[in-house]
Amino acid sequence: MPATFSRDEIARVARLARLALSDEETDLFARQLGDILAYAQQIAAVDTSDVPPTAHVSTAAPLREDRVQPSLPREEVLAAAPDADGETGLFKVPRVLA
Repeated sequence: MPATFSRDEIARVARLARLALSDEETDLFARQLGDILAYAQQIAAVDTSDVPPTAHVSTAAPLREDRVQPSLPREEVLAAAPDADGETGLFKVPRVLA
């Protein structure tokens, strides 16, 4: 994995992404991509042989057991909702999509 990029390589990637880059941007991106790859190489070189694999990073337990519980009566909920239609059991809400 190269830690430096040529102007031609940056221009090729820019063409693939359909980006028009100035000369200054080409130089900037070549340097920045090189820095990113150099950092990735530095991280890849870290010895992690003594680190056990994990399934996920969170070790927090669930907040509660997931179990079926009775819900509120539909009539009570609809009575408390503005513009609810008790016959159909639907709520009227503001439009969010045009």
